[in-house]
Amino acid sequence: MKGVSLAPGDYIHFKSQVPLHKIPIGTKQWRYYDFGPKVVSPLICLPGIAGTADIYYKQIMSLSMKGYRVISVDIPQVWNHQEWIQSFEKFLDVINVHHIHLYGTSLGGFLAQLFAQHRPRRVKSLILSNAFLETCSFAAAMPWAPIVGWSPSFLLKRYVLTGIRDGPQQPFIADSVDFVVSQVETLSRDDLASRLTLTVDTATVEPPLLSDSFITIMDTNDYSAIPQQLEDQLSERYPGARRAYLKTGGDFPFLSRPDEVNLHLQLHLRQVEVEAQPDLVQSIPRGGTSGSPGKENDKKKDPDDQPKDNGAVSANQAT
Repeated sequence: MKGVSLAPGDYIHFKSQVPLHKIPIGTKQWRYYDFGPKVVSPLICLPGIAGTADIYYKQIMSLSMKGYRVISVDIPQVWNHQEWIQSFEKFLDVINVHHIHLYGTSLGGFLAQLFAQHRPRRVKSLILSNAFLETCSFAAAMPWAPIVGWSPSFLLKRYVLTGIRDGPQQPFIADSVDFVVSQVETLSRDDLASRLTLTVDTATVEPPLLSDSFITIMDTNDYSAIPQQLEDQLSERYPGARRAYLKTGGDFPFLSRPDEVNLHLQLHLRQVEVEAQPDLVQSIPRGGTSGSPGKENDKKKDPDDQPKDNGAVSANQAT
């Protein structure tokens, strides 16, 4: 990981085109991007511990231009799984979204499954990447889990960063790591503490009502921060799920292998019969707004924010 990293040019362009929204809902502050035709059932992206809404900027730009609506959110400061379910449901109500498709990576994949379990009528499909079914393993591996909420910021940040693989890597993977590290630097102590608490709060996802045919599991074949045992559990839980394999990509394939990831996301959305509306796609002028409800709070920007299908067909084969 580099000490100082300049923001990628395509990210700078993204920030100039897509507005960041911040809305308070109860005691929670929701920070999110919402881009693409609002008549389309949205794909909502949920990040892991080290992620923010910004890490999916390559998916937002690519899929929205094809006529899909993509919403990427920060996980707010919630401190248990029930609070997450209730808070996320309130968020969906406020932005007037009822039926959703969830793309969750790492912790975001776990939270996506939890929400699908408890709110099955709202979740129409799942895409899970580097995800897991239970948090017991993480709690057992962190002896200081009971005091996460009181731990200082530097300790929490160091713990999160040490979980990101460092060392010699292919340039595109190294760049993805640098970008995620830059996003970790923007997170507050409470952001990190609440996310780590969600990770070590002991729970197991029960089988959802959702059919396996509406689930895609997307994994990289090189390495992942998620233990192989947990990845195997996920595959065993959803034996009929579509499998998407990427030869390389590391922990953050949505940044390192965006073309392949975007292709698999698009194939999934087609499979679950989400109809894109490319005719409704409009170019957004610099400083313009698009994709979010016209609420006064939604229009606020953050000017200081910087930073296989069945048969296991890989994206390389599909292209």
